[in-house]
Amino acid sequence: MNTDAFTTHESNVRRYGRSFPTVFTKAIGATIWDETGKSYLDFLVGSGALNYGHNNPAIIDPAVEYLAGKNILLSLDMYTAAKRDFIEVFVDSILKPRGLSYKIQFPGPTGTNANEAALALARKYTGRSSVMAFTNAFHGMSLGSLAVSGSASTRELGGVARHDVIRVPYDSYPNQTFDSAGYIDSVLGDPGSGVEKPAAIILETIQAEGGMNTASAAWLSEIQRICREHGVVLIVDDIQAGAGRTGDFFSFEFAKIEPDIVCLSKSLSGSGNPFSIVLIRPEIDVWKPGEHSGTFRGNNLAFVTSGAMCKLWSDSQFTAGVERTAARLQGHLDRLVEKFPKYIQQKRGRGLMAGLKCRSQAIVARVHDIAFENGLLIEASGPNRDVIKVLPPITIADDELDRGIGILDHSLQEQTHDD
Repeated sequence: MNTDAFTTHESNVRRYGRSFPTVFTKAIGATIWDETGKSYLDFLVGSGALNYGHNNPAIIDPAVEYLAGKNILLSLDMYTAAKRDFIEVFVDSILKPRGLSYKIQFPGPTGTNANEAALALARKYTGRSSVMAFTNAFHGMSLGSLAVSGSASTRELGGVARHDVIRVPYDSYPNQTFDSAGYIDSVLGDPGSGVEKPAAIILETIQAEGGMNTASAAWLSEIQRICREHGVVLIVDDIQAGAGRTGDFFSFEFAKIEPDIVCLSKSLSGSGNPFSIVLIRPEIDVWKPGEHSGTFRGNNLAFVTSGAMCKLWSDSQFTAGVERTAARLQGHLDRLVEKFPKYIQQKRGRGLMAGLKCRSQAIVARVHDIAFENGLLIEASGPNRDVIKVLPPITIADDELDRGIGILDHSLQEQTHDD
């Protein structure tokens, strides 16, 4: 297998090619093939950007038809039929059934573009500069998003100082007994705390890159109450946890909260096409025309595929299937935790956004390599890379899910042979 072009010409920054040293060529559903014809079950799915699997016909077929029709592909923020269709189906299939009313902003196509727009809007709306962000957070690779991320190695990127960020403990950090929401409420309400009132609090309901740390419904509800009481904008970064990954379309639905701003990307297009939006409570939408921009905010092919994806959520059979698959995955992981207490410390995550916190980075690295050899793609997360992320497509068939978990079981079992 020839990888010379990558090793000779591609930057040292490449990561996944080193983790999965093969050349992939084709993918359908939960399966991806390399040049030799070997198949792999994909529990990585583009780091959460392919929740609906590879080349899902319900999503890709409308895109093929759109391309064949010589329709508009790039439109900046001009009006197009594809954009109108997306807005209408998103409102009708996603927002209205959940009782949500948001304006929709189209920033640049990536998750960090959405977060940068959200942070800028919160600062403009409140007139304040600081933002409250959480331990172990990850919000993207541009400077504003890096600033509110938690990992030291991440925040050091960019080479410039990043100010105006107040770091606070996430739910259950550093331990189960610490009341982080109570702490935040106290410092915002106490003029002697030395903590200025921020423009926004930005959070992930599940910290995917931070180690699959999961916020409780009670904590999220309390953070919203605190934001309302203190006039702080609540931003939910739903870039990896949203678009169906937890079993609901939005990851915060289970907590019955309504954030002021929601950022979506990754699986929003349903196809791997770059696409992001920012959902804004109408009274916070204080942008002036053209005040925020982005050349590729008019990705019409993504409008088409995202609209097709959103329609799936109006199908009760589809949503019931996602719910059933989530329960099946959680049951599998519970059994792995019970079977391998020597290697697995705890299960993390929620729904189909799951993780296994292992007792060392070495265990995860070994499981990763054995799984790859046996036809399963997984990755690690967490500041110590000691959490196995388990992200199968939310549309995965039962037998494929069972087979993937079987490979994971085998990979953990092999640890015993190495002891």
